Amino acid sequence: MILRHDQTVLVQGITGKQASFWTEKMLACGTRIVAGSSPGKGGNTVSGIPVYDSAVAAAATHSIDCTVLFTPPMATKLAVFDALEAGIRNLVVLAEHVPVHDVMEFVAAAKAARANLVGPNTAGVVTPGECAVGIMPGFAENIFQPGSIGVISRSGSLGTLICLDIVRAGFGESAFLGIGGDPVLGTSTADALRIFDGDERTKAVVIVGELGGTMEEEAAEYAAQTKMSSRKPIVAFIAGRNAPPGRRMGHAGAIVIGSRGSGESKVQALRDAGTTVLDSPSDIGSVLRNVLS
Repeated sequence: MILRHDQTVLVQGITGKQASFWTEKMLACGTRIVAGSSPGKGGNTVSGIPVYDSAVAAAATHSIDCTVLFTPPMATKLAVFDALEAGIRNLVVLAEHVPVHDVMEFVAAAKAARANLVGPNTAGVVTPGECAVGIMPGFAENIFQPGSIGVISRSGSLGTLICLDIVRAGFGESAFLGIGGDPVLGTSTADALRIFDGDERTKAVVIVGELGGTMEEEAAEYAAQTKMSSRKPIVAFIAGRNAPPGRRMGHAGAIVIGSRGSGESKVQALRDAGTTVLDSPSDIGSVLRNVLS
């Protein structure tokens, strides 16, 4: 999902320490937070934002376009169902360590409701100059500037590094989509690539991938089938390519099955689809200048 400045946001779990901190940061980015929810905390306020006992209660008073969930892993499934019952159709799920069977259940429910769900285990989404939802530093002008480069990342920290290098090189981002690092996700790399393919503001896309899973290969298949790279250049960086064979990687999604999921498999698939693959994130400036020329 690419959010705009005029879209309204609910913060679920807003009374928690992290949620309260990031609510202030999101407001500083221009995000239109209209309500928060926290069971048993209805009637309070956080940073001037009214708090309700549930998303359903908040939606009864406010029109809500998107919700961001600052919820514990074991409470996340019920919070997602609360948001879907409230009629909210854009959800950003931040929690990691959510049980996989819970994720499978609420991802299926979101699809059935035709809702857009990012995460779990995502750092969030940013539209520079407009809004930020999650825990990405959308307020940092040395990292996020309005521009035409779409960024897709499984990792919040690696995504931040790439965005920093993009801005240092004199470019800006049309949007940042942190899809999350878990094995089961509401939005895949291919889904995010499809979103940027249809976005008029985006002139090129940067994919920040990692070892494990097959999302980058599936994104490469989409790019090859639609010849996307001929319309919008695609640049990719795959972290962990030099990891020793058999080394267990940190992310829950870092599972290699046969040759699929390895660094070599991802790089080859992306190159076959017309993508330029970086050896280092610091090369992003020169590569973007070349592909956009």
